[in-house]
Amino acid sequence: GSNDIGMVAWNTNNSGNKTQPVGKRKPNELGLYDMSGNVWEWCSDWKGIYPSENQTNPAGPPSGSSRVVRGGSWGSFAQYCQVRFRDGNPPGHRNYGIGFRLARTK
Repeated sequence: GSNDIGMVAWNTNNSGNKTQPVGKRKPNELGLYDMSGNVWEWCSDWKGIYPSENQTNPAGPPSGSSRVVRGGSWGSFAQYCQVRFRDGNPPGHRNYGIGFRLARTK
């Protein structure tokens, strides 16, 4: 969303070590706020190895022990605050830097 991660994402360099209110950084090119940094975003995908070829909306394996989290958090170094960066946590994991995004259709 930007060539300057500090403009669009909360991370260890600018967060004050806590979750920040949504919309205080600049939006990305789609007008969406906080797609990177602030809190990791829980995803419904199970964590696994993606195939090496390019994919659109890869789903991951059908089962597993960890769900994908994406985008880094206020406690992440800036290089990890990217939508493409992913990690995983067990479904019952609780952390101060994990959240989710609500979505709706028209």
